[in-house]
Amino acid sequence: MVVTSSARDYINRILQDISGMKVLILDSQTVGIVSVVYSQSELLQKEVFLVELVDSISKSNESMSHLKAVYFLRPTSENIQLLRHQLASPRFGEYHLFFSNILKDTQIHLLADSDEQEVVQQVQEFYADFVAIDPYHFTLHVPSHYIYMLPAMVDPSTVQRFSDRVVDGLAALFLALKRRPVIRYQRTSDIAKRIAQEAAKLMYQEESGLFDFRRMEVSPLLLVIDRRDDPVTPLLNQWTYQAMVHELIGIQDNKVDLKSIGKFPKDQEEVVLSSEQDSFFKANMYENFGDIGMNIKRMVDEFQQVSKSNQNIQTIEDMAKFVDNYPEYRKMHGNVTKHVTLVTEMSKIVEERKLMSVSQTEQELACNGGQGAAFEAVTNLLNNESISDVDRLRLVMLYALRYEKDSPVQLMQLFNKLASRSAKYKPGLVQFLLKQAGVDKRTGDLFGNRDLMNIARNMARGLKVCIEIL
Repeated sequence: MVVTSSARDYINRILQDISGMKVLILDSQTVGIVSVVYSQSELLQKEVFLVELVDSISKSNESMSHLKAVYFLRPTSENIQLLRHQLASPRFGEYHLFFSNILKDTQIHLLADSDEQEVVQQVQEFYADFVAIDPYHFTLHVPSHYIYMLPAMVDPSTVQRFSDRVVDGLAALFLALKRRPVIRYQRTSDIAKRIAQEAAKLMYQEESGLFDFRRMEVSPLLLVIDRRDDPVTPLLNQWTYQAMVHELIGIQDNKVDLKSIGKFPKDQEEVVLSSEQDSFFKANMYENFGDIGMNIKRMVDEFQQVSKSNQNIQTIEDMAKFVDNYPEYRKMHGNVTKHVTLVTEMSKIVEERKLMSVSQTEQELACNGGQGAAFEAVTNLLNNESISDVDRLRLVMLYALRYEKDSPVQLMQLFNKLASRSAKYKPGLVQFLLKQAGVDKRTGDLFGNRDLMNIARNMARGLKVCIEIL
């Protein structure tokens, strides 16, 4: 399942068949869909000289009849209304309308009625209604999505909008992959049941013709499960490259904003981490932190060798060769700088927050027994001034999930200790977690006998690499 290729192919088809100077018009969600699979330079190569948001276009009356307008929007009622208004007073020479999901017949009729000057050249559905983070992962950017596991906390109309968005995204994904899945869901979860049933209704009844693809020997499986069945995994600190960057610094649509962690040159304040554009990241995104340090050291050594060879320019031929290779050299320099910066900053955070010790205790809580030793280890870390508030909270949550039925007195002692050590801690937060995802709510034995790797212990060698960039 290569979701990036599917999304990228759609954007290619949108842009390459329309010749001449173009303006690409997106909405607040499709801008993310495009940005993760297409770079600015690639858009320029497709003669896209302007990228605008659809609501911003509505605020201008400037005529641009020399440009062809290429719209790529989600088929929402808000976008349809904006389009109707813009078609009533067209500013561009041609209008090419592409939608990221299934259009309703009523929406098509509304657009046709608004195109009185007949500027619309085509209307098509290109099913890329998801943000393809890498070949095997995508997101829908649903804000505050965690609250929808708790339907009692939100009104029914809000839950319905959430469910509709998830079903739309799943439908677009399987249409892009040209598959109709067998759908299964977690029977103890109301929201999982709702999403599964509505997806099945769309794929097997309402739009069954669209999903009538050639049957495969083994049908793909869409499994809808509830995070409440495994609340432990999100509480563990991660030790692979991509996960650590996301956890410790933050990744949004494959972009890492470094401004929040220090002062960097203007061109380094935001860096791109994409497995499609960065071969080093693709090869190392799932490697553990210790191996990353050694791999970066090798990359730096290779770059230093290239730098030394470039300094040895003695003839016109040497100069011509350097000029030919200069773009690749600059790209290599930027890549080395980017990864060294990220790993250096993460090493500082690991040391400042004592994450090696925190992670070792987390792994012991998740994988091993021994309540007395666990209580002592968590208590010691709660008393450690170097431990951050979020790590203290995680440790108490992990302990509570593991030993909620064993010793209420010790658990209450940890609650009180957490409240006294972490000013931002809201009393009742851990109890709320137990109420929503405790042992009585989970369907399986989350802490059964498992042979999980204690990653923290394998990190003991740390990252003792001294790196110098020429």
